[in-house]
Amino acid sequence: MRPAVQVVGRRLEAEDHRLRDFLTRVAQPHEWLEAGSPEAISLLGGFGLLEAPLPVVVDGDRTYAGATVEVLAEAWNHLDPPKRAHYDLVVIGAGPAGLAAAVYAASDGLSTIVFERDVPGGQASHTSLIENFFGFPDGIGGAELARLAGRQAERFGAEVMVLRGVRGSRLDTDGDRVELLLDGGLEVTASVVLAATGMDWRRLEVDGVDQLLGHGVHYGAGRSEAAQCSGDRVVVVGAGNSAGQAVLNFANAGARVTMLVRGDRLGKTMSAYLVERIQRHPLIDVRLETQLTELHADGNRLAGVTVTDAAGNARTDAADAVFICIGGLPHTDWCPAERVLTDAAGYILTGPDLLAGGSRPDGWPLDRDPLPLETSRAGLFAAGDVRHGSTKRVAGAVGEGAMAAALFFRRLAELGVTV
Repeated sequence: MRPAVQVVGRRLEAEDHRLRDFLTRVAQPHEWLEAGSPEAISLLGGFGLLEAPLPVVVDGDRTYAGATVEVLAEAWNHLDPPKRAHYDLVVIGAGPAGLAAAVYAASDGLSTIVFERDVPGGQASHTSLIENFFGFPDGIGGAELARLAGRQAERFGAEVMVLRGVRGSRLDTDGDRVELLLDGGLEVTASVVLAATGMDWRRLEVDGVDQLLGHGVHYGAGRSEAAQCSGDRVVVVGAGNSAGQAVLNFANAGARVTMLVRGDRLGKTMSAYLVERIQRHPLIDVRLETQLTELHADGNRLAGVTVTDAAGNARTDAADAVFICIGGLPHTDWCPAERVLTDAAGYILTGPDLLAGGSRPDGWPLDRDPLPLETSRAGLFAAGDVRHGSTKRVAGAVGEGAMAAALFFRRLAELGVTV
């Protein structure tokens, strides 16, 4: 049986890739049909859309020509406005930490809303399989985990708003309330706020990367692309667990994969079970102490790569796709304007880490130390990858989200808010 959602587009168009990535990361089953193929022509002809702008999405008897992520999100009621003007808790970020906090807070009776500027799951949603998450012996896809967590939060009454972030860096406090200005010009207030803003992909400083994004070069683990890469020559840059899962995912789909690792061995940054599988796979070529140094284009699409080893030896090979998985940077560009303290790398300081020499941070308004996971702004908490000292593991993020939910009640009691 074919999926209800079918998409006709061009694989190497950046916006078409964004749409396909969106459908994959929200765990929406769909069939991709390359424009010009007999199947695509037949589908479009049946709806009288042979001349329609691409991509075209067919959802049952509804069609969307020139479809975008935002068009589909609105059609599927993902862009409804908040139901309340004020919430006990606003969570910024729908990664594992934010969704866990929403589940536990909402289940204990707090009015809760989650705002996510992208789609639920954070960087975990790019991961094809999380195999070391407690309770899932066969593993679980990052997008699937996020979908289930979001549904669980909503079952307890939380609202989860996708493609809707906090605009700019306004978090103006007014007494016991925090005012938040949202994308689209909407505003809500909250008694407490959790920043679970996660990480942004670290950019690779190689000429041509930005020009070829979506045209053969991608950031992330490429979960939406694996099925299209059978027989292709794929390069994966990175050596963490996400990169390891990506390499295996592509190779298992039939791609010939080159893995570029800056270090001298995989085990430094990757779990042993992934290292063992990669070393055994006949379609994976691991090149240690090697970096991507140049991209080559044929028109507006990727044609090849040049890589250079530690001895300075350069080698140029043909390539159909490059996936960059070199870790991330904390999404904390909003922190300076909000007087939220971070460490030298930009991660948010919380709890005891704020007590320099035993003294509370400047401007701290309360006659107590910051609570665990509380930032230098009273009532604003942080959890997950964005926080200084976090473990950068899904289980750790979920644990911090659950812990934060318990701490919210202590702050609410100080404010005299009863639940």
